[in-house]
Amino acid sequence: MLFNSTEFFIFFPVVVTLYFLTPHNRRWIILLLASYYFYMSWKPAYTIILVASTAVDYLCGRAMDKYSDEEKDKRKPYLYISLIANLSVLLLFKYYNFFNESAHEAALALGVPYAMPAFELLLPMGISFYTFQTMSYSIDVYHGRIKAEKHLGIFALFISFFPQLVAGPIERAGNLLGQLHKSHDFNYNRVVAGLRRMAWGLFKKIVIADNLAVLVNQVYNNPTDFEGISFAIATVFFAFQIYCDFSGYSDIAIGAAQVMGFRLMENFRSPYFSKSISEFWGRWHISLSTWFRDYLYIPLGGNRVVKWRWYYNLFLTFLVSGLWHGANWTFVIWGALHGFYLVFAIVTAKQRDVFARKIGLTDHPTLYKWAQVLSVFILVCFSWVFFRANSLADALYIIGHMVSSTGNVQQLFALDIEHAVFMDQGAKIFVVSVLSIILMETVHLIQRNGSVSQLILQRPAWIRWSVYYLAILAVLLFGQFGNQEFIYFQF
Repeated sequence: MLFNSTEFFIFFPVVVTLYFLTPHNRRWIILLLASYYFYMSWKPAYTIILVASTAVDYLCGRAMDKYSDEEKDKRKPYLYISLIANLSVLLLFKYYNFFNESAHEAALALGVPYAMPAFELLLPMGISFYTFQTMSYSIDVYHGRIKAEKHLGIFALFISFFPQLVAGPIERAGNLLGQLHKSHDFNYNRVVAGLRRMAWGLFKKIVIADNLAVLVNQVYNNPTDFEGISFAIATVFFAFQIYCDFSGYSDIAIGAAQVMGFRLMENFRSPYFSKSISEFWGRWHISLSTWFRDYLYIPLGGNRVVKWRWYYNLFLTFLVSGLWHGANWTFVIWGALHGFYLVFAIVTAKQRDVFARKIGLTDHPTLYKWAQVLSVFILVCFSWVFFRANSLADALYIIGHMVSSTGNVQQLFALDIEHAVFMDQGAKIFVVSVLSIILMETVHLIQRNGSVSQLILQRPAWIRWSVYYLAILAVLLFGQFGNQEFIYFQF
């Protein structure tokens, strides 16, 4: 069931109504049944994996909780059972064929016989998200950061909570579990605020992301039909497509939870205004970046080690992050690029600062800031080529022809304008996409000085409702209504 589907527009009001009509001590049953129904709407059979993961981690958590912090070593077997069980499922469904095919190609290159079979397995929806969520629970119980959840139903709801089950945010037990025990009364202002957040997410998905997808897909799915200027435009458009698609999902998830009284963590904070790659990762997919920070980077030693090991820890963390996103070398390279960016930024920090002073950039703080923002955006866009390309060969083709074609001014101006800029889809989608991006980034700029929602609430009723109706009209007139899946569903 998609957030942007008719089914969800029926499902959600029914669930919310039942939730508030049900006594507090029975509400978990409504939400758990709704969450499993939500998940089963894709492929019921794969609910078995969700149930199995929930059972294993619940039992392991209870077993670890029997021992005090002084008996931490006795918790280790149960932690290992939890981690091995979850990682084994991920490896089988998501990575087995990738590693198998890579090994097969290596064996062919070396002339070595290789006969491991491939499996035709459909990737369970949201498996990377809920396995990371439940693994963080087990690790936190092991370290004594939280107590194990005793209520099996509440724990099952923590793993399967439908607003964030399929594509996050990846919640921590310390934040969400306690909220599942609390009573949440109906609050008109909170409900309206949640619905506004959902509407904003829907606008970003249907009007911006799905319109951009039409343009981006045509270029990236047929790279040999286009030239450099189209690759450049399509790559910039994909940067906004994936942001609006994923942050749109997060907005709907956070808003849906807010309607019922739950507070999920923020997952995005205007990432394309970042002045460094490090800052970008503090603003992009925050629930995942903080997960890797807390459960991989810091346990490796973080920056509390010798320099070369610090660089290694950073690079390895982002390499694994790339692999988390998908079983393809394009994602591995995408992660490696960001790891390289971070290490390079640390190594060259002094030299870049000296250079900025010499050319006088530091004398103009505003110009310096926007130069940094633009530099980061270009680096991020370059990495998005690998993320979006259908294959490594396509990515290399696009990068090679993007540079060569845009470098040839005569060839650039000889291109057919409609084909190069509008990509044969006509001016409407192009103009709607550009204007929508400008509107969104304007909202982001305004939000730096205060909440846009609060600004709207402070206006008279006729202004507020005019804004709401205009937003609905924009979605109806300019949205793409094809029930297109969210990009991060594939992970």
